[in-house]
Amino acid sequence: MRFGMNLLMWTDTLSESMLPLLEELKEVGFDLIELPCFDIDDVNNYARWGKRLDELGLARTGTAIRGADDNPISADPAVRRRGIDNNKRNLDCCAAAGCTVMAGPFHSGLGVFSGKGPTEDEWKRGVESMREVAEHAEKVGVTLGIEYLNRFECYFLNTAADGARFCRDVNHPRCKMMYDTFHAHIEEKSIPDAIRSLKGHLAHVHISENDRSTPGQGNVRWPENFDALHEIGYDGAMVIEAFGLALEKIVPATKIWRRMYQSERQLASDGLRFMKTEVAKRWK
Repeated sequence: MRFGMNLLMWTDTLSESMLPLLEELKEVGFDLIELPCFDIDDVNNYARWGKRLDELGLARTGTAIRGADDNPISADPAVRRRGIDNNKRNLDCCAAAGCTVMAGPFHSGLGVFSGKGPTEDEWKRGVESMREVAEHAEKVGVTLGIEYLNRFECYFLNTAADGARFCRDVNHPRCKMMYDTFHAHIEEKSIPDAIRSLKGHLAHVHISENDRSTPGQGNVRWPENFDALHEIGYDGAMVIEAFGLALEKIVPATKIWRRMYQSERQLASDGLRFMKTEVAKRWK
């Protein structure tokens, strides 16, 4: 098992100012970081950071999102094409940085709503779009970790069962799902059943508390989550995804405007200790 930290707690760009943070995360005990791969016009920058992260001894995964202008399930062929192409460019950035997984809700436009659930046509468009993206993922050697979200952020994929069905329909070995404890806490009737439905499809896990702060200090049903992940034989990365106040531009999306932790280092170190303790109880 590898233990990681998502950098969106601090930043959405890769710049020199990150170096002290990366060194600190390595010192705390993380062996993986999750990179924001949003600047898809500068593949070379990701390649440079890939070399630096190799030197630091930090493995990495990447993240990607789509919006209204590049929504892969849009009825507009031009918008849909842009979504597919931007997902491919995201994959190129992830590959350049040495990411093994590209995680996130890049299946549809984040925060884009139709006023109803997904239609059969939207589902078909989503499957066709993702199959082309998965074929590119195979070429660059990165696995897709598609994230289902709660109903307040997305209407296309809201449950693990939705995600498992989506993967089956895309039917490509590079098309996998990720599981986020925050979204599952909101949407799932049964955490164990949700995780079991992802067996054979799960490539990535976000460890995220119900209030997006320190994992293990809120209301998520943690024993059920770790028990079920162990039951299905999960052995990939576990990455803390938490949000705070350091990155102002993400506040409108995360709806986080009060501090719910002592410090970012406290959250990271306590969260890492929590993950390692729970894994040690189950994975021998």
